[in-house]
Amino acid sequence: MIGASGQIGSDLVLELRKRFGADNIIASDIREPMKEVLEGGPYVELNALNKSDIEKVVDDYKITEVYHLAAILSGNAEKNPAKAWEINMNSLFIILDIAKEKNLDKIFWPSSIAVFGPGTKKQNTPQNDFMDPNTVYGISKLAGERWCEYYHQKYDVDIRSVRYPGLISYKTEAGGGTTDYAVEIFYEAVKNNKYECFLSEETALPMMYMDDAIDATITLMETDADKIKVRSSYNLAGISFNPMQLAEEVKKQNPDFEITYNPDFRQAIAESWPQSIDDSVLVEHLAWKPKYNISAMTEVMYREIKKKLG
Repeated sequence: MIGASGQIGSDLVLELRKRFGADNIIASDIREPMKEVLEGGPYVELNALNKSDIEKVVDDYKITEVYHLAAILSGNAEKNPAKAWEINMNSLFIILDIAKEKNLDKIFWPSSIAVFGPGTKKQNTPQNDFMDPNTVYGISKLAGERWCEYYHQKYDVDIRSVRYPGLISYKTEAGGGTTDYAVEIFYEAVKNNKYECFLSEETALPMMYMDDAIDATITLMETDADKIKVRSSYNLAGISFNPMQLAEEVKKQNPDFEITYNPDFRQAIAESWPQSIDDSVLVEHLAWKPKYNISAMTEVMYREIKKKLG
């Protein structure tokens, strides 16, 4: 796995090791992962833009599947567009070429709801709706989807992808994304009983608890290849809510909690994205559904972050 120190990677590595054996999952990143990942199985320090080093790891460990998660997320990408484009796109090309040259069995690469833009239908956005992303992150993800489909059609690379909504996890802190308020709010509620949100109170976005996202990812990767009909990226839905609704759920766990709103540049990004997602195509092909609603997710997040912070 490339990008094992990130929000998705930290959870995904642990679940893959649980299911398939610790020694069979090689974690890698340019920065050291959390303790459970580092000590729970093989770890290699690896730059996602260094093809020769990646090839060596593939050869040394006889890798057959790659989960490629390295990326600069939406908020941070807007601060340095050139760097974001380089990392998000060039690292994908490296993995696609290695998969083609070494005949790897499967590749997973995550896309995002950021591929949609101002012209997209906002409610229940369908699989093949109009896409006009206006962020560097979204543009790179849309371009990546097209290249994934191209490598599958031209070179028979078995690459699989989902468009993640905003992901919520207690294992790692926020990493510069537009939906990260939904992680930050829990840390601030536990530490300070208050939170200043960088989105307005009624800005609804598609979200998903990390356990559901990990389960959907592994289900996709374990599905027979002939059942995977979408080789760009599948819509993946979870739960949709706005900051005000999440704050009300947090108050059920902490009655003293207060929230204020001070929208920043991420407000415009959020307003260009869908408010809810239609993932009926994925459900039809994979027979998968999420388990967590907003109340169940909030209860787990608050409890585990409170425990984490002591």
